Amino acid sequence: MNSSSFFITPDILAATLGSPDWPQVIDVRAADVRAVQPDMPASRWSADPSGAAVAQLVDPSLPVVVACKAGHNRSQRAAAELRAMGIAARVLEGGSIAFAAAGHPMVPREAADAWGGPGRTWVTRRRPKIDRVACPWLIRRFIDPGAAFLFVEPDQVLAVAKDAAGLAFDTPGAPIEHDGPRCSFDTLLAAMGLAGFQPLQALAKIIRAADTGDLGSSPQAAGFLAICLGLSALSGDDDAAVLCHGTVVLDGLYAWQTRALTETHNWTYR
Repeated sequence: MNSSSFFITPDILAATLGSPDWPQVIDVRAADVRAVQPDMPASRWSADPSGAAVAQLVDPSLPVVVACKAGHNRSQRAAAELRAMGIAARVLEGGSIAFAAAGHPMVPREAADAWGGPGRTWVTRRRPKIDRVACPWLIRRFIDPGAAFLFVEPDQVLAVAKDAAGLAFDTPGAPIEHDGPRCSFDTLLAAMGLAGFQPLQALAKIIRAADTGDLGSSPQAAGFLAICLGLSALSGDDDAAVLCHGTVVLDGLYAWQTRALTETHNWTYR
């Protein structure tokens, strides 16, 4: 992306959604506007549209996109003041309304209020493999890039989540867990209001098949399962390492879904 441009279009921004290239998106909509509209994915909200306030929320070394309702005074003020500070900031052209109108996914208000919040703590069982790697990937890529994850003994997940004022997942009794043939990734997608987004639907099919042993329902599931089990075996008790490496694998699967589905390889020995 060209950080020197003052505006970025919804389509160009959306092309980075779900990838490590998604910029720091700061929502500066007024509180009354935000209360009745959905949220931008993986964004943070600043009620104060001043550059000084927004600068407190961002890493100045990384790109910033500022979004308001329609790309007018609030976002343009914030971006201009950030640029005057030497921070590479741009305005989302047309604002959050244009992003939604272009058909890009938004997080419904009730889901954003229930599950969002910057830097929230999520708690699950130790030794993550499939669902417990995929759910954190989804949370950080589409909901909260600053989310923290704690991996504890299975019988302590709910207690630790309560003590840490966090959210438990992928364990019995947690708000996000398996539901019949659906795995926790499916439950999380529905809870976040993202179940209708086709690339995530396709990814969910791979994760569900690998996690439930239904390998025949997805050609990619056996490979994903093997990689997850291998990463766990390599990393031992280093759950953070499993999450780090598993995130790269899921980034690759998601990029394949969104950018490389038409590419094929058919070299044969002659």
